[in-house]
Parts: sequence; C-alpha cells; structure tokens
Amino acid sequence: MSSKSDPTLAQLKADVWRLLQRLPGRDMAAALREQLAPDAAWFVSHPFNELVGPAEVADRFYAPLQAAFPDLERRTDLFFGGEWISPPPGVVGHAPPELRGEGWWATTTGHYLGTFKQPWLGIPATGEPAALRFGEFYRWQKGPDGVGRITEARVLLDIVDLARQAGRRILPPSSGLEWLVPGPAPHDGLLLGPTDPAQGAESMRLTLEMFTGLWRFDGKNLDSMDMPRYWHPNMMWYGPGGIGSMRGVGGFQRHHQAPFLHAFPDRGSPHHLPRGHRSRVAEGPYVGSTGWPSVRGTFTGDYLGVKATGKPIHMRVMDWWRNDGTLLTENWVLIDLPHLMLQMDVDLLARLRE
Repeated sequence: MSSKSDPTLAQLKADVWRLLQRLPGRDMAAALREQLAPDAAWFVSHPFNELVGPAEVADRFYAPLQAAFPDLERRTDLFFGGEWISPPPGVVGHAPPELRGEGWWATTTGHYLGTFKQPWLGIPATGEPAALRFGEFYRWQKGPDGVGRITEARVLLDIVDLARQAGRRILPPSSGLEWLVPGPAPHDGLLLGPTDPAQGAESMRLTLEMFTGLWRFDGKNLDSMDMPRYWHPNMMWYGPGGIGSMRGVGGFQRHHQAPFLHAFPDRGSPHHLPRGHRSRVAEGPYVGSTGWPSVRGTFTGDYLGVKATGKPIHMRVMDWWRNDGTLLTENWVLIDLPHLMLQMDVDLLARLRE
C-alpha cells in the first residue's frame, strides 16, 4: 500500500482524472493523443473487444458513442487508485503471467448520460435521456522520458440495460431491481486527494476475507459460504441489466448467487484454475477489481433464459466494494453479458435485429 504522501499515486490520479474530464468531449481525440501511450491497449465490452492506440479509441469507440448522444456527459460515482501486485500461487487473486497487470491503476464507475439521438450498436434511439452505466480501469506507467501515460484500459458497459431503456429487452426482465444504479450511500466516492493507507489496507483485507467465504461453497448449500459474516444486514448489490440490484444477503442469494451457481456450479473450481485478476486496488473504504477473465466455469444449468450447453465459459467482470470498517456494505458489479452469451450460443446484439 502507498503512503499518504506517495507522489506516484497522486500523479496517477491527477493524470487519469484530467483525461476523464475530457472524455467524452469535443477535444477527446487530442486528449487521448496527449495522455495515452501510442500503443495503448483499450479493452472494451463486446462488440468492441480490443482497440489499439489513441486514434482507434477515438474513432471506433468514442466518436460513435458521442454521435448517438451528442450532449453526452460523464457522471462519476467512484474514482480511486493504487498499486496492484499480483499475489503468489495459493493466495486469492493469483493469476498466470499472461493475466497479470502489476503496476499502478486508477478505477472509476458511474454513468454516461445524454439524449439518445441516433442508434448505437443496433439499439434504437429514443430522443429521450438515457444512462449508460460504465466501469473503467486504467493502467498508468512512466515512459523512458519520465512522463506518465495510460498504457492500458479495461472498460465494461451495461449494454443490456441501455437496450431496456430503449424498449428492447435482449434478456428477460431482471430478477433484481431495474433502476438507475446509485453511487455510494455516503457520497464520498471521488478520492481525488490523499487517503490513509491503513484504511485502504483494511478494505483489501475485508474484501479478501469475503472471497475466502465464496470459495468455501460446498456445491449444495449457499449457507456454506457464510456470507452474513462479511456483509452488513442492509448491504446493497448492484448488478448489470439482466440481473439487477438487491438488498441484504437474502436478496443477494435469491436474485444472484442461487441462479449463478445453478448455471455455473464449478465456477472457480480447481478444474478451471488458474483464476486471477488483471487489477485489484484499494484506497480508503473502497476496493476495485477486474479480471479479463476472472471467472471460469461450465454452463451446466439454464441461466437468464438460456438453456444449458455444457460448454466452458469465461467472464469479463468488474467489482467495486465499499465497507464501513467492519463489514462490506455496497458492491457494484458489471459483467460483459454480450460476450458471455456468445459462449452460450446466443448473440444478444442480433436480437436487436429481430
């Protein structure tokens, strides 16, 4: 963990925050050229998948999005950063070399808000305001010239929920609540200044303890994970479109864990290791994590209206957690469901053409 006055963390956050204030925007192409490495890799939800370099990011991702929402603006709920050091074998979060992303990362989540004026990805325009939920992780590194630049980004978008707002359901109605996912209850999610490293370390410890509970699942009884030990009684879990939001451990189990483990009962089993994460950082009361993939399993039970295929799957996932110093209280979750569904023999974007 970084010290309170760590200049690297401060510079990381200042550089990334400065870029985000210009994305989207009229000078976004110039902003990307200034603050991205020439060969920066920009990994985005399906159907974008992988873009390389500032020009591709501007032309193939941001330009079409801004054309669809001419007055698009960023509404940020969480922003923080830290240094990620992939743990050794046998420790939660260990990843093989090709999945590791050691170094300095900043992460953010919130919504893009704008008037939906033109179709985007086949989703019809409504002429009305719409909110596109986003999650983003940015890897920042200093080059030979000593200047810090973004060398990698991981971006997930809630395309399923945007389609719902446009009146096109490409998945069945969510089991959980469908709404505009809120930011943190204390409204303190923008960590732009210095923070206490001890608090960040404790946040990471609480989150990793909860992970140990998840991996204790006996394959039969959800109680084997002992989730009430880690979560506040009034915790909130904010899932993507198709899954929805829920309150309390009971709601979490009913609306997400039970259907998910029915579909992928061997998720994270030794057969599907190594599991791992590209980035996991903590600052203040918050922890953020992303894997590309971070979950593997076998699709052996029906899920979100799709019949089981028996095929292996992997998931692009992002999580952000808040704690009250003792228990986890909120969890924001994004999953690249269009990418997952392709592995389940369903093309969600093709449903928009039906």
